[in-house]
Amino acid sequence: MSKKKMTIDEQVTYLMQGAEYGDEQVKKAMAEELKTRLLEAEKEKRPLKVYCGYDPTAPDLHLGHTVTMRKLSQFQELGHEVTFLIGDFTSLVGDPSDKDKLRPRLSPEQVAQNGQTYAEQSFKVLDPEKTIIRHNAEWLSKLTFEDLIHLSSNFTVGQFLTRDNFAKRFQKNEAIYLHEFYYALMQGYDAYTLDADVQIGGSDQLFNIVTAARKLMTALGKKPNIGIIMSILPGTDGEIRMSKSLGNDIPITGDPKDMYGKLMSIPDKAMGVFSRLVTRWTPDEISEFETKISSGDLHPKEAKMSLAREIVTIYHGPDDAEHAEAEFVRVFQEQGQPDEMAEYKLQKGQTVLDVLQDSGLTKSRSDARRLIEQSAIRLDEQKLVDPHADFPGKGVLQVGKRRFIKII
Repeated sequence: MSKKKMTIDEQVTYLMQGAEYGDEQVKKAMAEELKTRLLEAEKEKRPLKVYCGYDPTAPDLHLGHTVTMRKLSQFQELGHEVTFLIGDFTSLVGDPSDKDKLRPRLSPEQVAQNGQTYAEQSFKVLDPEKTIIRHNAEWLSKLTFEDLIHLSSNFTVGQFLTRDNFAKRFQKNEAIYLHEFYYALMQGYDAYTLDADVQIGGSDQLFNIVTAARKLMTALGKKPNIGIIMSILPGTDGEIRMSKSLGNDIPITGDPKDMYGKLMSIPDKAMGVFSRLVTRWTPDEISEFETKISSGDLHPKEAKMSLAREIVTIYHGPDDAEHAEAEFVRVFQEQGQPDEMAEYKLQKGQTVLDVLQDSGLTKSRSDARRLIEQSAIRLDEQKLVDPHADFPGKGVLQVGKRRFIKII
C-alpha cells in the first residue's frame, strides 16, 4: 500500500497503528476525530500541526524512546507539519506520569546538554529538513503567577488524585508535592501555544494529553488536540517496559551487531508489538508478517531476523545491518567467533573474577560469580568454574553466547 496514495480511512488506520488508550470507546472517539480533522485539512489544503514533547532526562535514547518519533515520522510521510518539542522547562519540574514517587529535578545544565543529544538522535527517525525544533521554555518561562492561577482554575484536585500514580502515593500517605500537579498544566499549555491538531505521547501520558490538554485548549478558546496515545515498548525480556536502569534496553547509538543480537534475544511473543511500534512497516505488511508466523509459513527465527534487519537498518543503514546479520549467523548458528573483538591485556596475579570485571565483560563481581555458577564463562571453549583461581592465560574469553574478548 503506497503511503502517498492512501485514502483518508487508510491514513487513519496507519496513524492509529500501535495506539492504546485502555478503553476502546476512547480509541474509537480519537480515531473519528482524527478522520474529521484530516478531512478538514484536506479541504482547507493545509497540513495538520503535530507534535510530541520530550523531556531530556538522560543523554542517550533507546528504542522505547523512538516509538513516538516513529509516529511523528508517519505524519511527516503524509505531508503534515511536525514539531519536536524539547521540554527544557518541564524537565525542571519532572513528569510524575509513569512514576509512583517524586522524580528528581534536573539542573538547567543537564537539561540543555541532554536536549541537544535528543534532537541529534531523533534525526535517525525524523526527516531533519521537515522537523521543527522548539523549546517550551520559550513560553512557559514567561507565565506569571496570575496566569498560573487562571490555568489551574480549570481543574480540581480530585481529577489529579484519581490518577493511578498519585492515588497509590496518597493511599500510602506518601508526599505528593504541589508542583507535580503543574506538569499536566504546562503540557496542556504547550499544546495550546503550538496550536496543535495532534499530540502524540506514551500511554503514561493519557491524562496529560486526552484530559488536561484538551480541557485547557477548549477553555482557552481553541479546538482541542487529538491525542494519539502509543503503547509502551517492552524491553528485551518482552515483559517490562524498556528501561536502561533495568538493563533490558536497546540503545539506538550502540554497535549494530549488539543491537541485532539483542533484537534476536526478544521472546517470540514480543515480535508483534516491536513490528507495530518501531519499524517502518505499514499495517498491511505487519498483518502479513503476523499471519505468516501464525500459519507456520514463516519460522519464528526467520521472522525475528527480518525484524532485527529492519530495525538495525533504520539506525545504522543496510550495510551495517547485513554485516550484523552475517556475524550473528556465523557466531550463533555456526558456533563461530566474531571476526573482530576487543582485546584485554592480562596482568600478573589476576583471578578469573578480576579479568571478568576489569575487562568490562560483566557489570560487577557479583554478576561475574552468577555467570560462573551458570557455566556461562569459557576460555577457548574451556569452562571456567572457580572465580578465585588464577586466570589460565591467553585466549578468547566468552561470556554467554554474545560477548567475546581476546585475552593477550
